[in-house]
Amino acid sequence: MAAHTARKSAPKKTLRGKIEHHIARKVNDEVFLTREFKKLGGESQVLRALREMVHEGRLVRLGYGIYGRARPSSLSGKTVLSSREGFLGVAQQALDKLGVEWEPTEAQSAYNEGRSTQVPVNPVVRVKGRFSRHLSYRNAELVLER
Repeated sequence: MAAHTARKSAPKKTLRGKIEHHIARKVNDEVFLTREFKKLGGESQVLRALREMVHEGRLVRLGYGIYGRARPSSLSGKTVLSSREGFLGVAQQALDKLGVEWEPTEAQSAYNEGRSTQVPVNPVVRVKGRFSRHLSYRNAELVLER
């Protein structure tokens, strides 16, 4: 009579744990799209987990299906984007991930090339082709030039 040996299996990861693991692995990414997580679980479960992470201050919702990496502010303790490039840099990374062709505006190019000392205040990009989503963070909204 063969004795059955109980095999200990690794604890099953929750969907939330899988999402957190995916985000932790993507060290250089500041932006995450919901479609990046669709292999991990159902859409409603993924959205619920992302909503919880936003509520906890681990992510910031930037637009429909677009989330940014967040951290607590060292000054106020409130949730802020963790990107060094700020909202404009995160918005540009989101456009890249969405496959939208864009280019800096003339004012950004002039500043970056040293032809102007005027720092562009509003986040603006020139979009080539069609794009109709709204990207925003707190009071800043990405302005699209055609």
